[in-house]
Amino acid sequence: MAAAHPRAEIQIWAQDEMRSGLKTVLRRVWARRGTTPEVNAEYGYEWTYLYGFVRPATGETWWFILPSVNTALFNLALAEFAAAQGLGPERRIVLLLDGAGWHRGGGVVVPEGLHLVPLPAYSPQLQPAERLWPLANEAVANRAFDTIGEIEDALAARCRTLSEQPEPIRELTCFYWLPAEPVPSRSG
Repeated sequence: MAAAHPRAEIQIWAQDEMRSGLKTVLRRVWARRGTTPEVNAEYGYEWTYLYGFVRPATGETWWFILPSVNTALFNLALAEFAAAQGLGPERRIVLLLDGAGWHRGGGVVVPEGLHLVPLPAYSPQLQPAERLWPLANEAVANRAFDTIGEIEDALAARCRTLSEQPEPIRELTCFYWLPAEPVPSRSG
């Protein structure tokens, strides 16, 4: 990428999606010995999806909440992300992602300046963005919600909080094997 675009700033990001819904996310909690903690749990089957983008080198994040996952919505997320990052000839992003069908279908529209790089199949341990989900789930763990809108509000508030905490996210997502982001050449 650096050789093909020697004058461009190149960043490495990762992207993934998480499903969240009315089915309560249960977590262990501390309780006084001899007592049983109670958690209100609902078992609804209505979902929303959190699209998460992370720049492992800095811990910077970008979030998008959408009602589903499919090629059209993935294209929308990519377009919004590219616009928010100001991508073009002088600024490019290598985006690591998994092999979900909507990531690799013929209908995927890749915005200028964005380069999709699939990770090996069945390797979530290689996906830096996978590490975002336990952090995002803190907003909904051990809580019952009546509507998807309430869940989306809780997730949006949590994402704003996480966006203000890049260092812990960098520590979780900056895997040793990720290449350093190249410095653009100003010559020629």
